[in-house]
Amino acid sequence: MTPPEKHIVRRRAVSSLVVLGLAVAAASPAQAAVGDLSEGRAAFPARIRLPDGFQPEGITPVPGTRPAAFVSSMRDGSIYRADLRTGRGRIFSEGPGTPSLGLKTDTHGHLFVAGGTGGDARIVDTRTGRVLARYRLATGPTFVNDIILTQGAAWITDSTSPVLYKLPLRGAGLPTTVKRIPLTGDIKYADGFNANGITPTPDGRALLVVQSNTGALFRVDHAGVTRRVNLHGDSLVWGDGLLLRGRTLYALQNKYNTLAVLRLNASGTEGRVVKRVRYPKLFHVPATIAEFGSRFYMPNARFNTTPTPTTRYDVVAIPRP
Repeated sequence: MTPPEKHIVRRRAVSSLVVLGLAVAAASPAQAAVGDLSEGRAAFPARIRLPDGFQPEGITPVPGTRPAAFVSSMRDGSIYRADLRTGRGRIFSEGPGTPSLGLKTDTHGHLFVAGGTGGDARIVDTRTGRVLARYRLATGPTFVNDIILTQGAAWITDSTSPVLYKLPLRGAGLPTTVKRIPLTGDIKYADGFNANGITPTPDGRALLVVQSNTGALFRVDHAGVTRRVNLHGDSLVWGDGLLLRGRTLYALQNKYNTLAVLRLNASGTEGRVVKRVRYPKLFHVPATIAEFGSRFYMPNARFNTTPTPTTRYDVVAIPRP
């Protein structure tokens, strides 16, 4: 995620990035498809209202067969449980007063939560909402952002420090250690938001990380060595949440209100944007993606809107592109 108050960048750098992103988008071989999904055309609602002032960021399906999702709050770290069929929901787990961002669940009843400026991660019981464990990942200025569970560990990005945090998984047990893995190689951190969304490569041997401020996508091995993915001149500026299905990578470009669809090779070293999708009536700076059935669910973070206690927020749904 990339809230505007956290973009401490020089005006010249911002301008050059935005111009670059727009120029690349204009040159893309597959231009944006503009969708118009009315709320009455689907059995499930296309829009799920969240509490006023909630400031959503992360989303992940609730384990099981019931259509539901957990949504995280940047405001106070609370977790909301939304019924995807009815659109109703409730606060499932009260927050610690610091942000909650990326979310992922495992098969043992654990919800992993990335803690943003709190510099921590925690694990919440998916049945009761009780906090089972907390992990101090960083001290000082930090932005613990997105999380993925793969290759025997929880991997977490930090958007202001060139590092991945690794929590080795222990089956039904809770992680007992935190490993700090410096990012080396091609990625170079600059002002603004850097490493953000994270997902495995199609062959499962490494990770993919998008750098929001440059639009670059990187393949990251387990030792933290990064290699820039060849996007053939395209860019993912404002890149945020990532979702991988087979060799298809879905990448939200939050402030562009755009979902980019890429086709990757197996190793994740090369990819091409095959199309970009926009839903002007639904997208209001969506932050990340979860999948349930044939639909994608995205919380509208509204980073371009000054948050207030009465600001309206929602989760929107579209057919999988």
